Amino acid sequence: MHDEITIGARLRALRRWRGLTLDELGGLAGLDKSFLSRAERGQRSLDRRSHIAALATALQVSEHELVGGPHLTSDPLQSEPHRYIPPLRVALETNGYHSEPVVERARPLPDLAALMAGKVETERRRYNYLEVGKYLPDLIDELHWHAHSPADEAAHRLALATLVEAYMCAAGMARSLQHPDLGHIAAMRADETAVLLDDPIARGKAGFALLRPNASNWPRIQSLTERAVDRLDPHIRDDRDVPVLGMLTLSAALASAASRDHAAADHWLEVAADLATRVPDDLDGNWQAFSATNVAIWYVTVGVEAGKAGSEVTGLAAKVDEAKLDAHLGRKTCFLADVGRGVARDPKRRDEAIGWLRRSEQVAPQRFRNDSKVRETIGVMLEQARIASQGRELRGMAARMGVPH
Repeated sequence: MHDEITIGARLRALRRWRGLTLDELGGLAGLDKSFLSRAERGQRSLDRRSHIAALATALQVSEHELVGGPHLTSDPLQSEPHRYIPPLRVALETNGYHSEPVVERARPLPDLAALMAGKVETERRRYNYLEVGKYLPDLIDELHWHAHSPADEAAHRLALATLVEAYMCAAGMARSLQHPDLGHIAAMRADETAVLLDDPIARGKAGFALLRPNASNWPRIQSLTERAVDRLDPHIRDDRDVPVLGMLTLSAALASAASRDHAAADHWLEVAADLATRVPDDLDGNWQAFSATNVAIWYVTVGVEAGKAGSEVTGLAAKVDEAKLDAHLGRKTCFLADVGRGVARDPKRRDEAIGWLRRSEQVAPQRFRNDSKVRETIGVMLEQARIASQGRELRGMAARMGVPH
């Protein structure tokens, strides 16, 4: 089933397995029968979180069973990062704060902190998991050694604070490579570490990772994220802490859109935009790239999740200063991919959509070729393609992503 070209094809198999008609499934999921019929035939993409969550709930399966993946191919930039998943899983599953360290010695703590803030963080921002994976499992092991036997209180806090960032990095890598359960484990480890650190700002950082899974119950995630914003707000000490609060508000906006609560999504985007006026518009210098430019990118992301298409999406994209995105290639590739997905919903603009998607792939191919939402868009466009030049472009991207073509 996971080798089918689109999520719609897997939807049809799961629907029939459950013995449901399109009318029955549409009623359970709150989606139109004609939309589901076109999705099953590969004519409409199922790339919105709200649709996937509603269908998974109606079918009583996990989202992972519906979406499928990871889809490994012969393309090294798509498949090679996955070889770091097993050692990362071992690091996440074997380290604990109530047990002995799994390693007998570790490099000096300042060196580990510098490695996390320097090389690992730089490559994470590029979605270069081939480099991140080389360092992250050992880094987690050795930071736990220092957390277990710290030289003093300052060293203990540095080890814990660095572990929060390492676990967040692990969560992002695992999710991007389509291992959502492992990503959630990593996010839980980040939250557990932040609780031990007893720092509300660190807890806010961990919350950003913890409350961003592909969840079947988006209203719950929306509620939890809004509560995390309210919990953190009183603890903002100065503008250096603002990016943490800002990223949580952006998560609240996305969760609201996925919950089909568009008024709340608009509200949280406005809150984020206001917070962004308090920090430099610097994607490279602020935590998680929070800035006015990043908020403009999230307007696109939230808009695409809310169902915007074609000119609505390019209108939002026009408000983003692309020249600033070269400072953070990770944000750039996601922006380009989201615009491409939104534009692709207008069949008359397929050539334009292919251009946006091609640019996204060029910026960060490891991230792009492992993106299930992009994979779905390309699969649907393949089904719709009628012009030879479009077919060639799409078949090339499809081959690198493992989409049957």
